[in-house]
Amino acid sequence: MGESRHHHSADRTLEALGLAVAPREDPLVYPGTWPAESGLLDGDRLLPLTRRTFPGRVPVLAVGSNASPAQLRHKMRQYELSSPIPLVKARVTGLKIGVSAHVSALGYVSASPFRAPGHTRELFLTWLDPAQLAAIDASEGVTRPSGAYDRVLLPSAGFRVEPEPGGPGAPGEPSGPGAPLDGVHLYVNRHGVLRDGTGKPREHPGERRLLTELLAESTGLRKLFGATPEEFCSRARGDLRLCAEGTRLFAREGRTTASGLEKYVRGQQTGSPGTGASLSPPWM
Repeated sequence: MGESRHHHSADRTLEALGLAVAPREDPLVYPGTWPAESGLLDGDRLLPLTRRTFPGRVPVLAVGSNASPAQLRHKMRQYELSSPIPLVKARVTGLKIGVSAHVSALGYVSASPFRAPGHTRELFLTWLDPAQLAAIDASEGVTRPSGAYDRVLLPSAGFRVEPEPGGPGAPGEPSGPGAPLDGVHLYVNRHGVLRDGTGKPREHPGERRLLTELLAESTGLRKLFGATPEEFCSRARGDLRLCAEGTRLFAREGRTTASGLEKYVRGQQTGSPGTGASLSPPWM
């Protein structure tokens, strides 16, 4: 990929950078800590990155824990994959980070994008090779009809993704403002997103605050998952039946709304790289 894999400085480890805790290991840290800058995830290290685009790889926007190097490391190890993953900062227009209208058996309520015309924020692009894309697809449930997410291809109309400029000497890349990128993929929740008190999609404020708010708002949710974020995570983790009931409760209580991205879902990504139907999905 044109990046050096020979940086041995200890300060590039995820531990030293404060990026080592995965939400899969501690649900209340969801979505995990995102890097301060673009980098190349190489095992236990986040190395400097000079390029910002990677031909032959698929650019996928991360709106939740897929921007956490520790979470990506956890997922890749599950599928025994060790090749590096570039994470590139990008300026994204047309999206906000909402709350998935489902309870994950990993113990948290995850993030999901919703359409927000004209809104601009910074997100990370993960550039995935076919095996990595297959692993992430499986982890998000794309390969299962009952899975939580579909992967969509964002159209250029209404959405703009501009990778930050590459460093000096990045071959074939401009050093000025990033050019818009085509062919960007995104995971969209099949259950929709949770809404706020006005009926609009609510934004994900971080797991502890989110669960505190949701539990305060719903007697039914407290009956299922307890009164505190800690109880919620403990009860939800690994209990597929309980999580499914929590997901149904969101709908019954009228807490869900459309993300505005449903029209871009094309069903199974037939013929796309990385659909990986042979991979066994973990808990959603």
